[in-house]
Amino acid sequence: MKSKKNIRAKKQKTALIRFGLGYDVHRLAEGRKLILGGVRIPSEIGLLGHSDADVLLHAICDALLGAAAIGDIGKHFPDTGEAYRDISSLKLLSHVGILLQKQGYQIGNIDSTVILERPKIAKYVDLMCGRIGRALHISPHQVSVKATTHEGLGALGRGEGCAAYAIASIVDSGRM
Repeated sequence: MKSKKNIRAKKQKTALIRFGLGYDVHRLAEGRKLILGGVRIPSEIGLLGHSDADVLLHAICDALLGAAAIGDIGKHFPDTGEAYRDISSLKLLSHVGILLQKQGYQIGNIDSTVILERPKIAKYVDLMCGRIGRALHISPHQVSVKATTHEGLGALGRGEGCAAYAIASIVDSGRM
């Protein structure tokens, strides 16, 4: 029979895997740039928000922050802060990566979905994965970006906005 001490020692060597879910939505408006995943997409309309309004990166930030249980994007980068007006969300994402590292976490993977009627963004997905990977100092192969429409249903389906979901896994590097 194994002693309790041996069982505890084995548990301490087991990596702690955590998961977080993120979601963001912004209105589409004329006179704004459409930036998704850190990539400027040619479009006559863009996302309206305090920063560059990159819903994909905002959802990923929230997924990562949630996985580490250290708040959300609004806590770390409030839309009342002038320092964040028109800021690139890649900078916010990079800062989230640093916060995770300081907490002793490594990113396992990120999976995300963008909901947008138009324009189609499939040809930009690889570029988005590369930019997200660089901002977080991970391989682009650890990042998945998918796109879908809302099939004409609701505000998103009418092309009034864009939304994104993300899920992320992180590992407590101190327990690996």
